[in-house]
Amino acid sequence: MRAAYAPLGSGTEVARTEVLTTRKREDRFDRSRRIPWFDLERTRSSRALVVGAGALGNEVVKDLVLSGVGHITVVDMDRVVRSNLNRCVLFTEQDAERGRMKAEAVAEAASRLDPVAEVEPLTERVEDLGEGVFDRRDVVVGCVDNLAARVHINANTYHLGVPYVDGGTMGLMGKVQVVVPPRTSCVECTLNASHYRVIEQRYSCTGAGVTFVEPKLASEVTTTALVAAVEAREAMKLLNGRPDLVVSNLFYYDGNRNVSDVLEVAVNPACPNHRAPGARRGAASRSAAAKGRGG
Repeated sequence: MRAAYAPLGSGTEVARTEVLTTRKREDRFDRSRRIPWFDLERTRSSRALVVGAGALGNEVVKDLVLSGVGHITVVDMDRVVRSNLNRCVLFTEQDAERGRMKAEAVAEAASRLDPVAEVEPLTERVEDLGEGVFDRRDVVVGCVDNLAARVHINANTYHLGVPYVDGGTMGLMGKVQVVVPPRTSCVECTLNASHYRVIEQRYSCTGAGVTFVEPKLASEVTTTALVAAVEAREAMKLLNGRPDLVVSNLFYYDGNRNVSDVLEVAVNPACPNHRAPGARRGAASRSAAAKGRGG
């Protein structure tokens, strides 16, 4: 006995057209809107700066653009190499072969994820861009791999009163710190003399032209993805006007033991960002002064 099938006719085509039309009308952000504090209009109009377009930066930009952030600027002076490809979702083999600028590759790929979003690449060192790059931002997300850049970003954002979400990883361990001026501690509150010696070594008496070779560190894709996800989530809370929900100290993750914790980071009275208001500008210019110091 042969099965009976309805012939393909105009009714089928009409139904197919209706299905396609319905899909096009579906709300891209339907699931996000179900989060009580999520405001799409506010998210669409927000301006985020992401410093660093490596493993963390790839994930953070991907998460922010898929979450609806309308304006993202990505800063990175480096080029894509093949060793980036096993943990950077927005890079391609062609990017590595061409030695493409990371910021440009990330911006182009992110724009494909959401053509409505404006993603701007800046292919310079963040230290060379001046204070203006941090101004008029709703949040700055740090995805950098060196202490000097962290101090520079932290000092400028604290001085300008811009929230800063700082993230970092080493192997299977990672951390995220949320800085909300002026009510929280900041990145520099955690530093000691040995940290500043590292910065001085980077900016030795030869100034900005110094070649500073740092050892290659272990990096693992699930750890960078997790840490970046926490960074993006905290940034989204800030962009939606909910600083009361962010990590209040420092989020710590250890993938070796499968544990996470929140560690207290108290305000350090000796931190230049927490002295008299006039001292904050001095903190913001410290990295520039270090670069210009002669031997």
